[in-house]
Amino acid sequence: MIVSCLTRLMLLLALLLPLGASATHIVGGELDLQHSTGSNYTLTLNLYFDAINGSAGALDQSLIAGIFDKTTNQRLTLVTLPLTSNTFVQYTNPACAVGSLSTRKLVYAKDIVLDATTYANPAGYYVAVERCCRNLSISNIVNPGSAAQTFYLEFPAVVRSGAAFIDSTPRIFPPLGDYACRGELFYYDFGGVDPDGDSLVYDMVTPLNGHSTAAANNTAPLPTGAPYSPITWNAGLSTRNQIPGSPALGIDAHTGRLTVRASNLGLFVFGARCSEYRRGVKIGETRRDFQLYVLNCPTNTAPALQMHLAGSIINYRPGRDTLRLLPSGPRCLTIRYTDPDANSVLTMTSRPVNFTVPAVTFTTTATGTVRAATDTLTTTLCFPECTDTKGKVYLLDLIVADNGCSLPKHDTLRVAFTATQPPNAAPVLTTSFPPAPLPISDDVPAVVRVTMGQRYTATLAGTDADRNALALTATGAGFDLAAVGMQFTAQNGTGQANATFSWEPSCTAVAIAGEGGLLVHFQLAETGPCTPLPQTRTVRFEVVPAADPAVFKPANVITPNNDGLNDFFYMPDLPLDFCDQKFANIRIFSRWGQQVYSSSERGFQWGGMGTGGLYYYLVTYTDGRKFKGWVEVIL
Repeated sequence: MIVSCLTRLMLLLALLLPLGASATHIVGGELDLQHSTGSNYTLTLNLYFDAINGSAGALDQSLIAGIFDKTTNQRLTLVTLPLTSNTFVQYTNPACAVGSLSTRKLVYAKDIVLDATTYANPAGYYVAVERCCRNLSISNIVNPGSAAQTFYLEFPAVVRSGAAFIDSTPRIFPPLGDYACRGELFYYDFGGVDPDGDSLVYDMVTPLNGHSTAAANNTAPLPTGAPYSPITWNAGLSTRNQIPGSPALGIDAHTGRLTVRASNLGLFVFGARCSEYRRGVKIGETRRDFQLYVLNCPTNTAPALQMHLAGSIINYRPGRDTLRLLPSGPRCLTIRYTDPDANSVLTMTSRPVNFTVPAVTFTTTATGTVRAATDTLTTTLCFPECTDTKGKVYLLDLIVADNGCSLPKHDTLRVAFTATQPPNAAPVLTTSFPPAPLPISDDVPAVVRVTMGQRYTATLAGTDADRNALALTATGAGFDLAAVGMQFTAQNGTGQANATFSWEPSCTAVAIAGEGGLLVHFQLAETGPCTPLPQTRTVRFEVVPAADPAVFKPANVITPNNDGLNDFFYMPDLPLDFCDQKFANIRIFSRWGQQVYSSSERGFQWGGMGTGGLYYYLVTYTDGRKFKGWVEVIL
């Protein structure tokens, strides 16, 4: 937390690292196999390298991976993995970094092909990379300067029952550059996520040594098949006791969280495994080796917090009190927090335990520095007015953390509370639309049929007894209202809203509507602070043609003698056009079937052929309708 603290830690680390460690470099690492497309995968090795004491000659520009059959241990192929990235592993709290503890993450990666003809063994396969040597200063294994690491990963066949079987390695949480303080609880998230949604299970494993030796320290050997010899633990240590303490280093099988309260000083290597299961069957695993320094750290006392409801001076008693938040009462908490260590930077956070929404918010700053042991910081946290636990007791953790090294210390206060929101009556929506068939729902809308060429108008009105702000809206189902000529105008307000809907259909609307009509959703929504209770009406609009003349019976006699009376044959009462369903043409034939006249104008006039007699006509519409008849010409 302060400069003198970091200085002392740096001196302690310098004493821990002997001068003879310059020829060693491996901190740990893991393999990763990710599916891309088809039979294509990316094979990656993450190698963690001691950036302070690692031998420069041991920083390989490429490493060789072997892929083996699990049944026979036969090597199927070798893959050269080039170095693609070289970065530093970060600290949880960068302010806690010390100059004698630095780790590089070296990434070696190559795109490979796993074809179904080669990788079809139901027992699966494994990948191995072997390299020497581990850090000479490791405290918990025998002869660490000559100990190697075998990076190991298992994966299933890429085909099962004749179908592709896709699997990618779980992505383990990135390692951190942290150290642990002796006698203090240390926690570390090694949990991962699986791209395929497989179940993950974690356990501690003894790191693998394999076949590589110190004799080839600056050369990466060709990997050979299993079995791989493990490292040798010092006396009294084992897979379940890799870092001694109370508790010893362990991992949560479900979350991958590592926990230890180390009792010994030193540099400790450890191994953890993540196994993946699909439908209850194990299909693969990946292992990670890493290291943890355990140091004597300056004393860091945990911070402390107290809380009471705003307006009250009585502190909340966890496990005994339950806050009851009422609509008319206070909904804010006053939190006081402090730390006995001067110059501690404290940060307040909140974490819901058994609920997700609504989120509580800090209305004042939630971070501050305790300049002296007697300082106390204050912050305010408020619950939204609409918080409603619906009769249940919700739990909220209030957490204060300091900036101590290597990890922050915390104090947590669990608050139990119930809350109700102000009563809210649903608004009322009335319209001039016809009623929908019962029961009224969006699935059974009201139907409005509008005649082509006529304008339809409807009104909507909304009221709210609680005087909340109201808003009326109209939304087309898959179309824009304006695109089909619909107009919606709303006057929204407090406790009341009114709107007018109007529409004069066009052929564009007919084309968009098709046979199903046009669905419009009308909604009256509250914009008040609490749970809205919107009211909706759905109306289906259909376009119908104007009514045809009552009788379509054209004249069947004409007398073309130029007396101005009945000189022409025409059809003023033809069925009306309706968008694409319109008059196409008329053709007139002699009694011997010879066409003597045609026209595509519905206002045609035919004056005969100068020859009297009987003629036949055929009227055709674009939708296939036909009308036939005869007309006699009398001269």
